[in-house]
Amino acid sequence: MPAQASAPLQAPSVASPEAQGIGAAPAEGNPVHAGAEQTGAPASPRQKSWLVRHFSLLLRRDRQAQKAGQLFSGLLALNVVFLGGAFICSMVFNNVAVTLGDVWILLAALKALSLLWLLYFASCTTRHPHAVLYHDPHAGPIWVRGSLVLFGSCTICLNVFRVGYDVSHIHCKSQLELIFPVIEIIFLGVQTWVLWKHCKDCVQVRTNLTRCGLMLTLATDLLLWVLAVTNDSMHREIKAELNALMENFSGNDTNTCLCLNATVCEVFQKGYLMLYPFSTEYCLLCCAVLFVMWKNVGRRLAPHTGAHPGTPPFHLHGAIFGPLLGLLALVAGVCVFVLFQIEASGPTIARQYFALYYAFYVAVLPAMSLACLAGTAIHGLEERELDTLKNPTRSLDVVLLMGAALGQMGIAYFSIVAIVATRPHELLNRLILAYSLLLILQHIVQNLFIIEGLHRRPLWEMAPEGPAGKQEAEPPRRGSLLELGQDLRRASLAYIHSYSHLNWKRRALKEISLFLILCNITLWMMPAFGIHPEFENGLEQDFYGYQTWFTIVNFGLPLGVFYRMHSVGGLVEVYLEA
Repeated sequence: MPAQASAPLQAPSVASPEAQGIGAAPAEGNPVHAGAEQTGAPASPRQKSWLVRHFSLLLRRDRQAQKAGQLFSGLLALNVVFLGGAFICSMVFNNVAVTLGDVWILLAALKALSLLWLLYFASCTTRHPHAVLYHDPHAGPIWVRGSLVLFGSCTICLNVFRVGYDVSHIHCKSQLELIFPVIEIIFLGVQTWVLWKHCKDCVQVRTNLTRCGLMLTLATDLLLWVLAVTNDSMHREIKAELNALMENFSGNDTNTCLCLNATVCEVFQKGYLMLYPFSTEYCLLCCAVLFVMWKNVGRRLAPHTGAHPGTPPFHLHGAIFGPLLGLLALVAGVCVFVLFQIEASGPTIARQYFALYYAFYVAVLPAMSLACLAGTAIHGLEERELDTLKNPTRSLDVVLLMGAALGQMGIAYFSIVAIVATRPHELLNRLILAYSLLLILQHIVQNLFIIEGLHRRPLWEMAPEGPAGKQEAEPPRRGSLLELGQDLRRASLAYIHSYSHLNWKRRALKEISLFLILCNITLWMMPAFGIHPEFENGLEQDFYGYQTWFTIVNFGLPLGVFYRMHSVGGLVEVYLEA
């Protein structure tokens, strides 16, 4: 009897959660389980949770396979980048053993492999019946795809100018050099078309091959960017040709390779130099888009995931002062741009035009900084809650915003050191010093304003306040026409509350956002379309040397152009969510 009385105490009193959720019938030939079922005692967890354990094992294997595919493709890209980086560094430090032609051959092979994969991806993988079941609504916004097409077209034109320049010097150049720009033109055209069409896709088939192809293409674009940053052979050829023309004009004969038609060559040279920043900008954009596509491979989105159905269209909402001040800055920037470009077409640029350029920045940057500080303070006074939910797209936007800001900030710090160490008392140098300091400050406060705005919950996600000042209750469950009418009425009240009655804080945020949008467009236009006073003023070049300063500017200038463009996209979101 004591043994029998203690038996129930040893039996488990509560089954596991998995056993409670899913049950399994006991084996017919097992009397122990049959007796347990008859007496009402809980069955063993192993018997009840077999399906759950099997399903969990499949999910775990799927996650492990996904992690393994990401790891392998990431290692593939890392090794390709290290190999190409070793070639490029060897060319820079020892251009006798490893020449530019060797680097071009390696990149041509990588572009050919990436081109084959892009064609296979567009023609076979995406046409599979179950290849693309989901689309990421946050990936590839219209401004990113539009910039991709714009910069891709400009990069193709750059290579066309390069081909024209080589053809005009065909008597002293190898015909093999004409093949590399042609391969790049084909690669750029196919890549731009594929990224425009498939940047939102979440591919579900052939995931490992897709990840490796995306990483291979990303590594190729990254190496093209590194080569564009460090390679100044075309600039040196143009400079040597100009020096040879001056020596021939003075009566000294040289063996330098000269152009057969000076007018045509000048067109090719000007077009190449003007479009050179677009090439580096295009490579950075492609790397960002390819990385997002790589993260979306195998991703399964919830059915309700998508753009906010109540996201408002872009309207001014009565904003006056922000657009007017922004248009004033835009018109002034266009005037400075035209004057500087006209002066740059001559042999030398007068110092007063450098002073005009930097004076424009010294006038605009403090206004932008004050607007960002005011907007950040208004964000702190707002009633909107912080959006603390995990958002990979927003996290990537913040990382890109902070990373791209390092480009112009790095150039500014190098300029500050060069000015302070040489001639800080001249007027032009004072303007450059003030420009550099204000540029650093403006980048910092603008990043604070945009990041603070992106982390605020949009007003269309907040319920409108009732007459008593409290938020209205949650809408009832749908089940009748009356409840549906109540839902529509609440949506209408939310729209009227959000967009018809703007308080002073929301109006101020919209004015500030519009002013900053137009100012960033102005500051994007000037370096993107050919104004590069960092090259022409000669101060930093004399201090650091031509090769070092060329690398610094070519590294920071594309990041600066990308920062202005990315800031415009972030400010548009801040404006819509205010």
